[in-house]
Amino acid sequence: MSEWVKLTASDGVELSAYVSRPAGEPKGALVVVQEIFGVNDHIRAVTDEWAAEGYLCIAPAIFDRIEKDVFLNYDEAGWAKAGPLYQKLDIAKSLLDVEAAVAWLRGQADVKVGIVGYCYGGSMAWVTSCRSKIDAAVGYYGGLIPTLVQETPRNPIILHFGGADTHISAEAIAKIQLAHPEVPVFLYPGAGHAFNRKPDPSSYVADAADLAKRRSVLFFEEHLAAK
Repeated sequence: MSEWVKLTASDGVELSAYVSRPAGEPKGALVVVQEIFGVNDHIRAVTDEWAAEGYLCIAPAIFDRIEKDVFLNYDEAGWAKAGPLYQKLDIAKSLLDVEAAVAWLRGQADVKVGIVGYCYGGSMAWVTSCRSKIDAAVGYYGGLIPTLVQETPRNPIILHFGGADTHISAEAIAKIQLAHPEVPVFLYPGAGHAFNRKPDPSSYVADAADLAKRRSVLFFEEHLAAK
């Protein structure tokens, strides 16, 4: 079951969020953080997929601070709009939106709360782990993480990167591994950036996406669902 709800961040900003509920009682809860294309069809589908794994899920519309109802496709028009919107994002303010989503989840169920993010959301998974209080995190191809390696996660986290990512270099990924050898960093040879983006044939790599998902499911089972 899915619905849209309203969140209010700690600075008073109101934003929308897409909620997807599991069939039964949730075994944990997840904040799903968007790419730079908004809470579009793909992010809503990913949120539904995580709900199908047994988690109460919420995807905050972090572009709402800039423009309401941003749902972009992976076409020329979508890219043209996504870039300028991304330039207006502020990590500290995005964190307030994520924290509002975490608070909403905690108000719904007495379960552990994690975060999973993709692209910009992958970076926010790292930021949330380092600056806020959650129980586990998974970051997919977060391009800002190499610039934030001086910060240390407070909870278990794993990271996924494409081995052929033209946006995040091998040197940048190595920088993360050197600074944080305790963090599992999974590389997917031949996969580029956004390899989990199923509706985008120019990015999607099925084998890499499936393996990353299996690893993430097992990770959340251990750190969120385990009693």
